[in-house]
Amino acid sequence: MKSAVETLDPTKVKLTVEVTYDELKPSIAHAYEHIAQDVNIPGFRKGKVPPRIIDQRIGRPAVIEHAVNEGLSGFYAEAVRENKLRPLGQPEVEVTKVPGLVAGDEGELHFSAEVEVRPEITVPELDGLAVTVDGLEVDDEDVAGRLDALRERFGTLVGVDRPAAEGDFVVIDLVATIGDEQVDNVSGVSYQIGSGNMLEGLDEALTSLSSGETTTFVTKLAGGEHEGEDAQVTVTATTVKERQLPEADDEFAQLASEFDTLDELKADLREQAGRIKSSNQAVQARDLLLEQLLAATEIPVPSGVVEAEVHRHLEGEGRLEDDVHRAEVTEQATTALRNQILLDTLAEKLEVKVSQGELVDYLVSASRQYGVDPNTFIQSLDQGGQIPAMVAEVARSKALAIALRQVSVSDASGAAVDLSDFIGTDEEDAAEAAAEAAGSEGGAADVSAVADAPDTADEIKA
Repeated sequence: MKSAVETLDPTKVKLTVEVTYDELKPSIAHAYEHIAQDVNIPGFRKGKVPPRIIDQRIGRPAVIEHAVNEGLSGFYAEAVRENKLRPLGQPEVEVTKVPGLVAGDEGELHFSAEVEVRPEITVPELDGLAVTVDGLEVDDEDVAGRLDALRERFGTLVGVDRPAAEGDFVVIDLVATIGDEQVDNVSGVSYQIGSGNMLEGLDEALTSLSSGETTTFVTKLAGGEHEGEDAQVTVTATTVKERQLPEADDEFAQLASEFDTLDELKADLREQAGRIKSSNQAVQARDLLLEQLLAATEIPVPSGVVEAEVHRHLEGEGRLEDDVHRAEVTEQATTALRNQILLDTLAEKLEVKVSQGELVDYLVSASRQYGVDPNTFIQSLDQGGQIPAMVAEVARSKALAIALRQVSVSDASGAAVDLSDFIGTDEEDAAEAAAEAAGSEGGAADVSAVADAPDTADEIKA
């Protein structure tokens, strides 16, 4: 098989492929077998119809079309690998020549494929880069905030005979109308003023209402078939309750924790706050480094890939005609693709390998987020051909962690910040790789092999 690549622009190439008749022959043989299983021809059992009879009754062109459709995806994938392309979308394929339509005419299959690819970019050298993160100081306010949050978990709701205020829980009845049509209603729903998780304007409407009082306001509906339309909402506060918190004392410490005194509980909360701030330092350092790399790197973005993702997203929401939302989704998709291109390139530059253990940990964690059994989740991804995408996702995260090891990280005072508990060390990676290699051959996944493999090849048809 011969193939050649023509660069059309920084994010698009044209792949020209020539397949010999001998290379196509297995697909032709399979086409005859498949057609023989499907046709009913008097005098022949299913699956036993000779090729010459299929040519006579069905036609050689149908056989060739079947063979080309079957073999095209494999020839395309092979050409992609040979030319080390990194497709980001589905190709537009044009078959320009097919083998002869008469038995014995052994011509070649020629086709071209235009496809958007990951552009070649230059990632800045990591040496000399520096990020500054927040300090680890834990003050009394941090401790008080965590203590109040704990007290809220053990608080009780008590009805009050006063107007509702911020933080109160109000049991509401609500009716929404557009013109004379009632489009929504809820009854007996408990809502905390200030949570902002229902309708815009509801917090303001409920504030100062007492039990049994009603008010109306106009807002845009947040869901349903009238989403985005203005509606008049009538809301009644049937009950107003406030959360009463237990006293912060030794008795509460014994109720809410394993500690005997409030001072011991506060000391533990201070340690918790310190651990969280330390974790936040790692997240902040990662985000700041990514911002620096993006700002210093010119990244052409394949417009077709963005448009396809935007269309898929809007179609799933039923909002294809919403131009304002389209602009928002386009911006989000463009940003996500720029990040992906940068991190995939960084992973290659750093020669990132994803171990079996790292992949399994990621998949188990993801399954918990979706509330799905890990084995079921992994099997579903495997059957859908999504494992390479998961490997690539782990590799992107690991690439940033490895990059952070080569960057100067300090806090506002200039003190160096040690993030090794969160980003690991090169020595730990080497030890894990050695352990996996000793346990099984090929224990680590080569990111350059799996992250860039075309994942749409089996969908290609002539």
